[in-house]
Amino acid sequence: MEETTARIVRAGSIIAQSETSPSGPEPEAFAITGGIITATGSLAELRDHHPRAEVLDFGAATIVPGFNDAHTHLALTAVDALHLDLSHLTVGDVDTLLATIAAEVSTTSAGEWVRGSRYDDQKTGIVLRDELDRVAPGHPVVVSHVAGHWGVVNSAALARLGIDESTPDPEGGAYERYPDGRLNGKLVERALMNVIMPATSRGGPTIPVDTAEDRQRGAVRTIRAWNAAGITSICDALVGPEDIALFRAVRAAGDLSLRIGMLLSIDHYDKAADLGVGSGFGDDMLRLIGVKAFLDGAIGGRTCLLSEPFEGTDYRGLQTTSTEEMARNIERVHADGNRIGVHANGDAAISLVLDAFEDVAARLPRPGLRHRIEHCSLIDDEILRRMRALGAIAVPFAGYAAYHGGALNSWYGPERMERMFAHRSFLDAGVTVAGSSDYPCGPYQPLFGLQSLVTRTGADDGELVGPSQRVSAAEALEIFTVGSAESTGEESRKGRLVPGHLADFVVLGDNPLTIDPHGISEIEVLSTWVSGAEVHRA
Repeated sequence: MEETTARIVRAGSIIAQSETSPSGPEPEAFAITGGIITATGSLAELRDHHPRAEVLDFGAATIVPGFNDAHTHLALTAVDALHLDLSHLTVGDVDTLLATIAAEVSTTSAGEWVRGSRYDDQKTGIVLRDELDRVAPGHPVVVSHVAGHWGVVNSAALARLGIDESTPDPEGGAYERYPDGRLNGKLVERALMNVIMPATSRGGPTIPVDTAEDRQRGAVRTIRAWNAAGITSICDALVGPEDIALFRAVRAAGDLSLRIGMLLSIDHYDKAADLGVGSGFGDDMLRLIGVKAFLDGAIGGRTCLLSEPFEGTDYRGLQTTSTEEMARNIERVHADGNRIGVHANGDAAISLVLDAFEDVAARLPRPGLRHRIEHCSLIDDEILRRMRALGAIAVPFAGYAAYHGGALNSWYGPERMERMFAHRSFLDAGVTVAGSSDYPCGPYQPLFGLQSLVTRTGADDGELVGPSQRVSAAEALEIFTVGSAESTGEESRKGRLVPGHLADFVVLGDNPLTIDPHGISEIEVLSTWVSGAEVHRA
């Protein structure tokens, strides 16, 4: 029976990333049975073993393990896909951004919300309450920043949300103001989260959510785009019950063509704990990885918690959750034997997280339980030492050096950039490091991330950003495959094209390990395969 169901895959170059012989010759082909790789070797050897197997010959193409984004946001993107794309690539400048909103207003019923996302103030320019009022005086408008940690609303939105000049800042957030004291429409951290994510709201009016049917349509649209970029697995780094229901609905409709790991928002952990649902619950397509908590702000949004101020300022960022609350969250999840991933960008925030990790590890040993630090952007030698001792996993941005380019040098300074998105340092210190886009905060394309890791060069301005943190192309590929699999506890099933692993792979038009690294992002994704089934063809 196996003889008739097996398939053999051959290509000019197969980068298997075998753990047993990492420097040995790569296989010419591999065999798939039941969605699992069962053998590797020469085409002749595999044909002898499977004489009736179908052979998929990809000619001179290169095959790599499926890309695995260890921190992204499918549920959030499913909503964004239904609304205005205000990314710099789409709108270019403030005038076009405002014209795009005005056009949407003209086709939207009076009083209905107009929503846009991926706005980049650094690249596009400054937009605040007054600018939005000019193009949308009667419609509530919210524009979310690309970093995801703040947004801008107009006067109609402030009124609808019950926010005015007398409203106190929420804990862990802020309502920013013009010099004359008026609200400028900028909602920072919890001020935005409390109104844009009803599941985390602390009470009060919120921005209406889309219907389940609409979100499902947006999710499928996003999944198709990610398959086209070579993505076969993701970890959605902030989900609630409604998001899990969304993913199950996509699967039931036959549209789930990538594997989803999930970090459950700490706000929903009570229910999961009551049900006894924890890390590892699920199957190869939908699996709970652990729990997500927050401590500080963003890199692109310039709100992360730093030990030294941002360049040219005395501002050190924002702590969005108290140290005491964070420690309680970590202890509870750890005590239950579940993994927690804590959002911590700045070095001051990372140090606080490590304090809590070390405390619970000493008092409540859980051998083999490895927690994550989401983003883990700014490090030093002491942070590296502590992470290695704990077995903690780093999930930093892969594409930020290329996406933000020289702006990072202006925000953090060239010296500090040599310690940010420190993939080289993590590898050298023996700290597991995963590949992450944090989309919609950064480009979702893994090949863009690989190029950024290898070149550390701004895609738009050509400026070097922390070049000491460059890694080789082979190391970058492993970060986006093997490292990501380890970050979710699935390294025995994902990340390599070896017997016993899932048959998830990508067929590329060129070899990312041998071409000029500045051209990696331009390599064509010819096809993407999950469990040996084609889910995308160029």
